[in-house]
Amino acid sequence: MAADGLQTGGNGMEENKENERPALGGGGTKSRVLGDSLGLEILQIIKESQQQHGLRHGDFQRYRGYCSRRLRRLRKTLNFKMGNRHKFTGKKVTAEILSDNRYLLLVLMDAERAWSYAMQLKQEANTEPRKRFHLLSRLRKAVKHAEELGWLCESDRVDAKTKLEAQAYMAYLTGMLHFEQQQWKEAMESLNKCKTIYEKLANAFTEEQAVLYNQRVEEISPNIRYCAYNIGDQSAINELMQMRLRSGGTEGFLAEKLESLITQTRAKKAATMSEVEWRGRAVPVKIDKVRIFLLGLADNEAAIAQTENEETKERLFESLLSECRDAIQAVREELRMDPKQRDHFVDGEQGKVSNLQYLHSYLTYIKLSTAIKRNESMAKALQKALLQQHQPVDDGKRTPRPQDLIRLYDIILQNLVELIQLPGLEEDKNFQKETGLKTLVYKAYRCFFIAQSYVLVKKWSEALVLYDRVLKYASEVQTQAGAAKKSLKDLPDVQELITQVNAEKYSLQAAAILDTDNTNEAESPSQVKDSKPLSECLEIFCLDSSLVTKQANLVQFPPGFQPIPCKPLFFDLALNHVTLPPLEDKVEQKAKSGLTGYIKGIFGFRG
Repeated sequence: MAADGLQTGGNGMEENKENERPALGGGGTKSRVLGDSLGLEILQIIKESQQQHGLRHGDFQRYRGYCSRRLRRLRKTLNFKMGNRHKFTGKKVTAEILSDNRYLLLVLMDAERAWSYAMQLKQEANTEPRKRFHLLSRLRKAVKHAEELGWLCESDRVDAKTKLEAQAYMAYLTGMLHFEQQQWKEAMESLNKCKTIYEKLANAFTEEQAVLYNQRVEEISPNIRYCAYNIGDQSAINELMQMRLRSGGTEGFLAEKLESLITQTRAKKAATMSEVEWRGRAVPVKIDKVRIFLLGLADNEAAIAQTENEETKERLFESLLSECRDAIQAVREELRMDPKQRDHFVDGEQGKVSNLQYLHSYLTYIKLSTAIKRNESMAKALQKALLQQHQPVDDGKRTPRPQDLIRLYDIILQNLVELIQLPGLEEDKNFQKETGLKTLVYKAYRCFFIAQSYVLVKKWSEALVLYDRVLKYASEVQTQAGAAKKSLKDLPDVQELITQVNAEKYSLQAAAILDTDNTNEAESPSQVKDSKPLSECLEIFCLDSSLVTKQANLVQFPPGFQPIPCKPLFFDLALNHVTLPPLEDKVEQKAKSGLTGYIKGIFGFRG
């Protein structure tokens, strides 16, 4: 709540304007007072408030703080305070004081505050189950306020549209309360009533106004189908899956609700699941998260197969991979707790791994297989884009290249290597053969697109060699297929690749011959290019197209070396023939030293 209090300053002006009473006769969009008739756009008010104050990001605590602040301002504006700071005095909005539509807004904000607190507790109840009791209490409080709003709107002073919206709002909150209490029949009745009212309102107004009502209908439809499933309608789960497909796998409140309802449905079925069979071996499944994932695996794969939109298919692939990673992590934690289960061989039997380790291998196989399918789907989309390159492309979009496909097939081949190394499948010859066959197919396609990238840079000989390698891989696939043709059904068509390679080889040979002829054409003397720069052949006329480009050869740079004279050396030869004069008479004689000179110095005899 403290965090919400810091945000009041920026939105204070807007929120205070929301509490002002509209002028009489003014046709406001959110609330209106027409003569003696009061009106309130209930659904529009709550939707705009929710989107602007936290629910766009699922922050129910922020929205709850906003409702509290708006209630305080409304009470202050209407002078409808609940006592003072020392004493609480309860007051209720009655039909007698209903002179302003802001009294209706006051009750509506009370209901919204209680509902947002309940949704906040629902998020926290995943880790703290005791909060579920508080959740139900706040939902009952919200229903009580919604009933009070509906009773006030029964007044003759309230217009018909507001009465219908109040009834729909009350039915919605009542249905959500029964839904949380798992009273499926009562919840379905209330939500159907809410849906009917909003559908009638949508048909009664313009398309712009009907958008909001139709959105609310879409939101509550998954809850209705889930209630029908719990009552006994087995087709309801299929309708929930179809709703998820129609929503496009987009993020948002509706997508989260659909995922939550589908997960709850699978959790109920998971209680009856005890084991799973894979490659002739039955493995017990005791982890609930793994059970839920395996139960929904077929539905998810079917949904991916039915989807034609590439973006939706990519989201569904990512959702499936995320669920698979969570299941693998649950098995790893179980393996970490039981060291005996980590042994690759049990009871001294070669190739026989523990049940938990084999389950881990099975889930890893699902993850790698799904990643291969996703990358293959992306590769097909890129191949279509490569074929349509002659068509104009929108500005700002990156043009696909063969190198992009090479990267995808590299990842696929790496996934196949990991598949072969899974514990428990070392002795499975059929599995090893099928995986080896898939590896040859994807190697052929990878080699084909490497050749295509060489063609773009006119490396004809390298591309021709790679095309021959593609044909070699393809012939190996056809030779080794034999009885394993069933495993090739889901793989790209090798025969189609052979046909395409043969056509590309002829095109490549023709392009190489034309390129050679162009380079060997006789050039006129005026078009002969010389390696000399322009500064050295100014007196010779030649047509050189490179002179008008940025890489024109104008001068030699760096300049070449040129000989220069060395610095002269001077030798004084005259000095050898010069006779110097004697200098003895000018040099002072050196004083005598020794014992004789010492004695003479004592007695004063010095020379």
